[in-house]
Amino acid sequence: MSLRHFSSESVTEGHPDKVADQISDAVLDHLLAQDPSSRVACETLVTTGLALVAGEISSDAQLEISPLVRQTLLDIGYDNAEYGIDGESCSVLIALDRQSRDIAQGVDSGGAGDQGMMFGYATDETEALLPMPVVLAHRLTRGLARLRRSGEVSWLRPDGKAQVSVAYDGDVPVAVTAVVVSTQHDPEVSQTRIQEVIREKLIRPQMPPELFDPENVRLHVNPTGRFVTGGPQGDVGLTGRKVIVDTYGGMGRHGGGAFSGKDATKVDRSAAYASRWAAKHVVAAGVARRCEIQLAYAIGVAEPVSLWVDTFGTGTVPEERIAAALREVFDFEPSGIIDELGLRNPIYGPAATYGHFGREPRSVSRLGRQVTLFPWESTPRVAALKDALGMG
Repeated sequence: MSLRHFSSESVTEGHPDKVADQISDAVLDHLLAQDPSSRVACETLVTTGLALVAGEISSDAQLEISPLVRQTLLDIGYDNAEYGIDGESCSVLIALDRQSRDIAQGVDSGGAGDQGMMFGYATDETEALLPMPVVLAHRLTRGLARLRRSGEVSWLRPDGKAQVSVAYDGDVPVAVTAVVVSTQHDPEVSQTRIQEVIREKLIRPQMPPELFDPENVRLHVNPTGRFVTGGPQGDVGLTGRKVIVDTYGGMGRHGGGAFSGKDATKVDRSAAYASRWAAKHVVAAGVARRCEIQLAYAIGVAEPVSLWVDTFGTGTVPEERIAAALREVFDFEPSGIIDELGLRNPIYGPAATYGHFGREPRSVSRLGRQVTLFPWESTPRVAALKDALGMG
């Protein structure tokens, strides 16, 4: 049997780039909670003892940025100067301007907030319709955060990463072949103890037993031998540097545009969500086992300039028919995407960590409003898509 191996990574909420993403989306959510028509392009940089928030914002909302930045850092777990940044005492610099009028006039008429191409992907290899490697990598980083937050492992610090390699027979995952976990820790704990705890309390419980054979998998825990200095002290964090963690773990293409800190008039975000929404419908409807959809836009123009469908040979009907049916069932103009998915609501913070895809939609009260989180993960139009394809 000839196998191929694919690897994906995930990072914890304390990773410096994810800290920046969370701050940017916290700013976005608080602006949308007050003014749903806010236009936001918020970028964050974090380093030792400093958070810098910059970008372009047009909004009628009133918002104190500095307290929001500090609270986000504290919520993550950066509440001790020994960690290199402390939400209580760090410096916060603000450099915000208004959105360009040249961009605004195109968006005001319903057009896309930028040019570019966005991809959505779905596969039937997991219940979440996501690739197995990224699903397992997210399990590990979420598990690290739970061990730290619960106090079960007292020496864990907020920063951490995980990587999982999966063997495929064709396009079917058959085994986990390698796991890498790097976790920030207090200086006094031994590497022997770290490796023991991470293997027994994290890796074994989070790996699916049908794919994980402890005797035949390579495990690497803190392979450098020490990870005390981490977070923004160990590496500068920037918004938008973890786009592969945010999406499909590298399986499936990416248009290059980041999500966090951008309101939904930016098609980097809204069209990426819409293409995932559509691709997930194709797989959920049984039209294909794998599906990738590309949307492309011109700035200031509402209608996509192209829609591409690729089912990698797994489709039950021709791809051009699927594309035509998707155009019939979904509105891919930015205003249509925003309205259908409720993207003017403060829903983005929870997506800033552990991936924007693969989690069940749920209704919650957030920032004083009842909202639906992860609405692009719902599949309410499966029957309509089948009807459009003559499969009903």
